[in-house]
Amino acid sequence: MKQIYISILSIALLASCTSTKTVTNTTSSSTSMVLNSPATATYWQQHVDYKMDIDMDVNNYQYQGKQTLVYTNNSPDVLDRVYYHLFFNAFQPGSEMDVRSQTIADPDARVGSRIGQLKPNEIGYIKVNSLKQNGTTLTHETVGTVLEVKLANPIKPGEKVTFTMDFDAQVPAQIRRTGRNNAEGVALSMAQWYPKLAEYDFEGWHADPYIGREFHGVWGDFDVKLTINKDYTVAGSGYLQNPNQIGHGYETGAVTKSNSDKLTWHFVAPNVHDFTWAADKDYIHDTKQVPNGPLLHFFYKNNLDAEHKGYWKKMQPKTVELMEYYSKNIGKYPYKQYSVIQGGDGGMEYAMSTLITGNRSYGSLVGVTAHELAHTWFQFLLASNESKHEWMDEGFTTYISNMAMNDIMDEGKENPLANAYKGYIYLANSGKEQPLTTHSDRYAYNRSYSIAAYSKGAVFLSQLGYVIGAENLKKTIKKYYTDFSFKHPKPLDIVRTAERVSGLELDWYLIDFGQTTNTIDYSVKAIEGNNITLERIGLMPMPIDLKVTYVDGTSEDFYIPLQMMRGEKPTTATIVSDWAWAYPTYSFDAKKAVKTVEIDPSGLMADVDSSNNKK
Repeated sequence: MKQIYISILSIALLASCTSTKTVTNTTSSSTSMVLNSPATATYWQQHVDYKMDIDMDVNNYQYQGKQTLVYTNNSPDVLDRVYYHLFFNAFQPGSEMDVRSQTIADPDARVGSRIGQLKPNEIGYIKVNSLKQNGTTLTHETVGTVLEVKLANPIKPGEKVTFTMDFDAQVPAQIRRTGRNNAEGVALSMAQWYPKLAEYDFEGWHADPYIGREFHGVWGDFDVKLTINKDYTVAGSGYLQNPNQIGHGYETGAVTKSNSDKLTWHFVAPNVHDFTWAADKDYIHDTKQVPNGPLLHFFYKNNLDAEHKGYWKKMQPKTVELMEYYSKNIGKYPYKQYSVIQGGDGGMEYAMSTLITGNRSYGSLVGVTAHELAHTWFQFLLASNESKHEWMDEGFTTYISNMAMNDIMDEGKENPLANAYKGYIYLANSGKEQPLTTHSDRYAYNRSYSIAAYSKGAVFLSQLGYVIGAENLKKTIKKYYTDFSFKHPKPLDIVRTAERVSGLELDWYLIDFGQTTNTIDYSVKAIEGNNITLERIGLMPMPIDLKVTYVDGTSEDFYIPLQMMRGEKPTTATIVSDWAWAYPTYSFDAKKAVKTVEIDPSGLMADVDSSNNKK
């Protein structure tokens, strides 16, 4: 996501708030995904291939779908049932999303009570009419946003089965991420629009209801045919297979004319875990080539005023720079295209594409594009389970997009993550923080979720650089991409990657910062001549960077290693003896009489009370 990310940082400012090689085949992907991983001895993940034929009626916003799904059970388990997500069912009065929005203390203003007010022709639904397993009709039950399916025959380890489904659906009024006729007049923003097989991994099934947060999906190949009124331009995931039959700016040669009122758009999206599209009669379609990279597509409404159209034009070369920045600092973008599409209700990332609202200032347009594009790496290539570990995608995306914006937009910030630190520290001191292990749907406050996911998640990565050193962090991010792209990494995987790069022990860092609400608070307790005494007040341990200014006006940097790290980060500072966590105070003698002492002059340690950091 997302638009909320920008507002949360503003709130914080005001203080009112695998050893295997990376899979890069983008034309087809193996269904045998039993891989070795640095995190586990025998990593495996499921695989699914979708073929869908969709017939959309743009007059009543209903469509009929035929889906053929080939599922490969790469797990060691026998599966006697499967589950599908039916996300559109959330947009019905009385749904869990509706009730949660009306009962949480601080509802998302985009949702509020709007779902409860939808009329029958405005709701969303996906109705499964028939479902077969290898030709045998299956028993199934729709339970809210989940289809529960009892299999005719269990799926054995290594076995492939084919599910065929016929379904009807209705596109809801635009409320959250998906829908018809958004506030800017985009006709169709089609996210979470098809019956999507739930993920099964070593933790079991992830058939979470859709209440308002994030997603998790099975890697696979998509072959999608969308039949729609011929006046519409379609944009989204994958590669268009029939541009000469479609035209609409995609043509590479003579366009075959059709006498039908409809055209069929044929897309193929290899090795992804979702498929999203948008359609409108009024789209302008521009392209921009990334040198030695993908072709970028931009779709935006022709009815934007001249100023905002100008912003969309001006933003395009910046998107090229962003793509190059992420490919350089994380890992090379592996697909042949990426689309920035006006639609949705803010900003939301999808496979090979994003939906963003387009009536924005230039800075906001570049900023939201920077954030959503970065999600291609942190979630769509490094496909963590967003529902359980939302901070791994939102936070890491916030980190790298802020770094990119500082560089590409020449912002000149000494710490591009300063706002994220302020947001996290505000939350930590508010009494409303919940640990990052909280499921994304079960935060007591939307605001607490947002600051935890975006700000604390970003601080997790930035502060990791403080712990292991800036260059080691850069190497860690690249190795994390190399080892875990096209997989489903867990929180331990980023920490173990950092351990491999740095040679340091870091389990304490994940435990305290990622799994508890323990806080960091160190203070300068006393200065007596050349003797310095520091105090640990918070429960969370940290190594300490210290700047000492002597009475004679000279200064010296010191580094106090944390004993449980079993080593030190690379530093030019004077290294003194380790500080063992259990000791609340630590003293050492500097070389000469001391005038002032400052803990963490860089501000990269998330100390929740900086007032006692200098004396």
